[in-house]
Amino acid sequence: MRMDALEFIIKYPSYLDEIEQAIKPELLPIVEELREIDSHDLITPDWIVSELQARGFVWTMFLRECKKRR
Repeated sequence: MRMDALEFIIKYPSYLDEIEQAIKPELLPIVEELREIDSHDLITPDWIVSELQARGFVWTMFLRECKKRR
């Protein structure tokens, strides 16, 4: 299923909720920092990908932040 920029913006918080449910409590501050990011700033208006790719994009953001803190 294809996803446009507006749909990503709407679903961004639910992707963070998904991450929050799957991680150790000590990693929750990273998710909270990602919640502070305006999802409009993450993509361009013509951004069209699948929902799986969008979810992977958010997980990748989370994993990069985890790696920075090691």
